[in-house]
Amino acid sequence: MATAPLDKLKLELRRGVLVLAVLASLRQPHYGYSLRKQLQDAGVDIDEGTLYPLIRRLAEQGLLDSEWKQGEGRERRYYQLSALGTDLLEQLTQEWTSLNSAIGPLLLRKTDEEQQE
Repeated sequence: MATAPLDKLKLELRRGVLVLAVLASLRQPHYGYSLRKQLQDAGVDIDEGTLYPLIRRLAEQGLLDSEWKQGEGRERRYYQLSALGTDLLEQLTQEWTSLNSAIGPLLLRKTDEEQQE
């Protein structure tokens, strides 16, 4: 597959997964950089130009609470799941688990030709 279509499809696949990863990470309070570092340490690479707008959007939707705290010599805005965000994360996790269970076997299934080899 050509690089451009593959890159576009990979980006589409990542979009929804990033929301789930950010919500799951924000069970505990984080400021932007610490959240990005935690995601990267877990193998989820996300640039600032994607992360910060996503955090703002989730906060505007009422899924995150935030507060300013003093940390490491400066004030930082810390984000954490709101009650609504916690409920939504639980629902999305169930959906993720269900989809993963359904798609996993499809990805591992061999074609008739592969089975005959």
